[in-house]
Amino acid sequence: MPAKKRSTSRSGTDLPSTLERSPKKAQETWLATHDAAVEEYGEGERAHRTAFASLKHSFEKVGDHWEAKDEKGPSDVQAERRGAEAQAHRNDGDSAGGVNANAAKSHLLDVAKRLDVRGRTRMTKDELVEAIQRANDRATAAARKKSS
Repeated sequence: MPAKKRSTSRSGTDLPSTLERSPKKAQETWLATHDAAVEEYGEGERAHRTAFASLKHSFEKVGDHWEAKDEKGPSDVQAERRGAEAQAHRNDGDSAGGVNANAAKSHLLDVAKRLDVRGRTRMTKDELVEAIQRANDRATAAARKKSS
């Protein structure tokens, strides 16, 4: 059986594994933004952060992959920031790691149910976001382990 071809950007960067399991539109969004960011900033962390920030306006992380959001827009406090302000606050812990923290609590409850988060009905919105982040991290780690 032939090896699966990985998608890469013009700069030669492989797609992150969570995007390999995501819709083509999510992959294209990340790759296009990453390539533009590499031209502007050079290859590295800043180009990756820029690509993920762009991705999080249209997609949210659910388990081990990204899914289209019902409504476009920033997914958390960090995604709302731009330029120098975003750079200054990148380590503040304001990023929800792909969870759509700006979504309604009912949406977060639906995502938590799909991820089998225990105790979700008693959680606050902030607790749901954190629990979904942890569930996403577990699902991603399991998918990476399974594919290796």
